[in-house]
Amino acid sequence: MTRVVSRHPSTGLTVEVLGSLDALAAAKPDYERLQALTGNTLPFALHDWHLTWCRHFLIANPHIESTMMIHVLRNQNRECVGVVPLIATRRRIGPVNISSVDLLGADPAITEIRGVMVEPGYESRAAWAVQRELQRRGAFSWVQWNGISGVFGETLAIGGELQWHDPLLDYVLDLPPTWEELRARMKRNLRESVRHCYNSLKRDGHAFELRVVLEADEIAGALDRFFALHAERANLTGTVQHPDHFKSAVSRRFLRDVCASMAERGVLRIFQLCIGDRIVATRLGFVVGNSLYLYYSGYDPEWSKYGVMTTTLVEAVKYAISQGFATVNLSPGTDVSKTRWAPRVVPFARATQVAASPLSRIAWNLYSLARTRGFTSRRLSRFAPAAAAKAV
Repeated sequence: MTRVVSRHPSTGLTVEVLGSLDALAAAKPDYERLQALTGNTLPFALHDWHLTWCRHFLIANPHIESTMMIHVLRNQNRECVGVVPLIATRRRIGPVNISSVDLLGADPAITEIRGVMVEPGYESRAAWAVQRELQRRGAFSWVQWNGISGVFGETLAIGGELQWHDPLLDYVLDLPPTWEELRARMKRNLRESVRHCYNSLKRDGHAFELRVVLEADEIAGALDRFFALHAERANLTGTVQHPDHFKSAVSRRFLRDVCASMAERGVLRIFQLCIGDRIVATRLGFVVGNSLYLYYSGYDPEWSKYGVMTTTLVEAVKYAISQGFATVNLSPGTDVSKTRWAPRVVPFARATQVAASPLSRIAWNLYSLARTRGFTSRRLSRFAPAAAAKAV
């Protein structure tokens, strides 16, 4: 299946379901239109991210097969008014086949925020059309709606019984015109922490430089250093644990490819804190719209006493202000390194729609158990595509 078109007269929308990489590649103008209309600031909703993700993370093995089922919605003028990037997954457990649907992003925490892009004013009709298209296509044991919000999510709840989970909390820092204004509104403990980071380096005679990698010929080397520092941070003991999200070969290949694609569009920023000729800390960033999204990071443990990761963050924020960006997205996940900036909290709703059949409910319970236990059981791990992706 490459492209299937269905009409939903009651909503006034046509739904095209894209099932191949070629069909998704051809949809780039539709993504670009929605990017302009919605004001999206998340890299995970961009065409480059979705296309590269499908190239690397779709799974095909005897136990798990995942396929594209990306819904492109059009109005009566054939204009794209929504993209709902769904992935269908079939799991084989003995003689039983279990099918489910997720929003694109079932990976080892690489896609931090999943979601949809819908033109304002079409949210309710888009939700109805997608719900009915899923019903028309047949029996899915469950649908996971991770990243829905607003009218789209409210309409989904009307069209089907949803089990709501704790929302994903994203932290967004609204920027004033100058660093001095932002510093003035900081809490005292943050100001003191920033002062300590800068003064400790200066006291010990260390001058630093922030490098922002933009050029295509520098990206490969910058990512090599990122992978090394990210792994070093993950291996630290006696502090807050940070998993190595790029331990697997497939995750590293994906990041290299998506960063190369983003760099061509001028979206990628790789921040490097350099002391002498040594890169002691790094953080990836993506410029989407008028916002800087700060992605994963890493640092050299030998320099941890200087708070080099805090300094890198401060310098990235200063960079965003100097470029005239409206916001810095500190990424999801509640920890003091984000909350002490007093950012705006943006919740992304998460819900599951489980089919009424007993088999579906049993399958969902087993899947939930597998997720909770971290895929420790070989048999239970067949329920989870992310687990398979980690092993590649």
